[in-house]
Amino acid sequence: MHIYLDNSATTIPFPAVCDEVYNVMSKTYGNPSSLHKMGVEAARLIEQSAERIANTLKCAPGEIYFTSGGTEANNLALFGACNANRGSHIITSAIEHPATLQAADNIQSEWYDIDLLEVDKDGIMDLAQLESLITDETVLVSIMHVNNEVGVIQNLEEIGRIIKSKNPKTVYHVDAIQSYCKIPIIPKNVHADMVSLSSHKIHGPKGVGALYVKQGTKIAPTIFGGGQQKNIRPGTENVPGIAGFGLAAHIAHANMAEVSATMAKLRDKLREGIVSTIPDVRINTPSENCAPHVLNVSFDRLKSEVLLHSLEMDGIFVSSGSACSSHKKGHRSYVLQSMSVPDNLIDGSIRFSLSEFITENEINYVLDKLREIVQNLREIV
Repeated sequence: MHIYLDNSATTIPFPAVCDEVYNVMSKTYGNPSSLHKMGVEAARLIEQSAERIANTLKCAPGEIYFTSGGTEANNLALFGACNANRGSHIITSAIEHPATLQAADNIQSEWYDIDLLEVDKDGIMDLAQLESLITDETVLVSIMHVNNEVGVIQNLEEIGRIIKSKNPKTVYHVDAIQSYCKIPIIPKNVHADMVSLSSHKIHGPKGVGALYVKQGTKIAPTIFGGGQQKNIRPGTENVPGIAGFGLAAHIAHANMAEVSATMAKLRDKLREGIVSTIPDVRINTPSENCAPHVLNVSFDRLKSEVLLHSLEMDGIFVSSGSACSSHKKGHRSYVLQSMSVPDNLIDGSIRFSLSEFITENEINYVLDKLREIVQNLREIV
């Protein structure tokens, strides 16, 4: 038995995506900047992928810039906006991804003041605080659409309305890496100037992402080279990865409504099964305003790492939080701390994250094994 429930960390690529990547690597291997036929064919694949991703966002293909992943997309958004626009103030939230928080810390060490928005017990950001913090010096607001640890969804449209009404010049960046192709997002509808995306969260290849940049938004490059992608993100493009990303986005977006509904049903089944049969648990994912694929649960009197490896012995793969922070041993989740979860429950938190390949029978198996393992572990604590 092999049940993979760590899809917020990464996903298995679609078989068609694997074929696409292999075919491009082996057949269309020209440099897209070359003027000969092989280069033109490679450049065409990049254009096709930009069109596919633009179709999912209802934007222009020229507003899509490919990166090495979501981390680079977030860094390009933050550093790029701050280097290209006047101002000395940035707003983000206390529960952002490390790619945003650490980029903001590095920017702060230079010339900027940073404010972190607080969240309530469900992880919802304080919009009154946001409105009070925006000034004429606010160059950027960066907000995560779906939190990668607990799955809470922020109200992007209302956030965008507040930002643009207080300071129309403030650049509004959305980290949509966990929400893309799971929850609809149209940048123009939420007043977003930039949106970060990642391929390997939607069954595409690793090592490729994208940043939507609204036409007319000022952004400076963070690396320098051969002038590719309008000089915003130079360097020879990862053509196989970009082609795979474009195809993954095309497939995932076409099936988004049906797949998301199925995942939400299975997530709720998992939630209800845990609450009804396992005592002393806390569900950290809110019952409303939550993504269809994430469920974060705390098990009192247990350590998440012990529970994680016990589940692994039965072929169930889960996470104790963000994969990008999991190497920091002994560090409690700052997301759960911001949501006022007690320390003892943070220490026993597990994240289950689903994909379209998870079945109801597999959820039943997980519930059976989870009940057995939790009971056994608590008896020896």
